[in-house]
Amino acid sequence: MQRPTGVTILAVLDFIGAGIEILIAIGLFFSASFLSSLANTPGNSMLAKLIGAIGAAAGVVFLLFAALAFALGYGFWKLQNWARIIQIVFLIIGLAFGLLGLVQVFRAFTGTALVSQLISLGIEAWILWYLFQPHVKQAFSGRPPAAA
Repeated sequence: MQRPTGVTILAVLDFIGAGIEILIAIGLFFSASFLSSLANTPGNSMLAKLIGAIGAAAGVVFLLFAALAFALGYGFWKLQNWARIIQIVFLIIGLAFGLLGLVQVFRAFTGTALVSQLISLGIEAWILWYLFQPHVKQAFSGRPPAAA
């Protein structure tokens, strides 16, 4: 079965996201190393080690997220249903946290934050809705469409 256009777009976005996360990880590694070397003065060696360790840990976390984004993109590209299911789980988690964020926006109201949060929630809800559409589910099932 041919890959739906929306699934192709989601796969490409996952690949782009993985690339951005790799760049962030590299930036964290370099900046942690740089800051650690600046802080490495007599009496501050513990601070230098802490800065280096935190930066390295954050870089590793971003590399793990990049690997996950790449795997999801590959799964979407190859129409693997596990990728669709994992994406659905992440979208539901994202919507839950987005709704909590919306509550926070109303506690300290700013118009920009409200608009940004609503757009984010709308995009996540739309992608979730899209992944449940019959033609998309059919594409991930690996079976040819039923004859009408």
